[in-house]
Amino acid sequence: MTLTALAFYAFATILLASAVRVITAKNPVHSVLFLILAFFNAAGLFVLIGAEFVAFILVIVYVGAVAVLFLFVVMMLDIDFQQLRSGFLQNLPVGIIVGLILAVELVALVALHYVQPGAGVATAAPAAAVSNTEAIGRVLYTDYVYAFQASGLILLVAMIGAIVLTLRHRAGVRRQQIAQQLDRKRSDVVAIRKVPTRGGV
Repeated sequence: MTLTALAFYAFATILLASAVRVITAKNPVHSVLFLILAFFNAAGLFVLIGAEFVAFILVIVYVGAVAVLFLFVVMMLDIDFQQLRSGFLQNLPVGIIVGLILAVELVALVALHYVQPGAGVATAAPAAAVSNTEAIGRVLYTDYVYAFQASGLILLVAMIGAIVLTLRHRAGVRRQQIAQQLDRKRSDVVAIRKVPTRGGV
């Protein structure tokens, strides 16, 4: 068994174990930590197949931003997880049905691969001396440039919507009025008084 195969089995085993612990851990903080471990092992698998750019993006974006954000949100918010788990038995039949559908699709895909090898794999002509990052950039900014721009607009709208939904105007809290500050005149805020010698204001 080669070193690549050993690395694959090690990464895959740890990835599956950590993924199971994400959904079985009782402490939500531990679930997020196992999720970070799963991301790191998935990045290792991407490196093994030669997708270094995807691996680094997975580590930088998901581990460095998303998972850490999840961790801080879970640690800072006072969430009643017992109340969230109270509807588990009610949603269990729907979850089982969805899981069975996904399992049937996976089994059908594997069976199709063994019956007709290469049927579910898209083949393309090998690129001549093109790195992984350059190939992704060419496809992303040429063939899918409009979809890329549309996804950016969708994220912008989602960010604005999240800010609007979470913005709260509470009574008794002074807020900054930029237009009112810019319209103020010197005479409104500055008062010059003649103070006599040895006298008070």
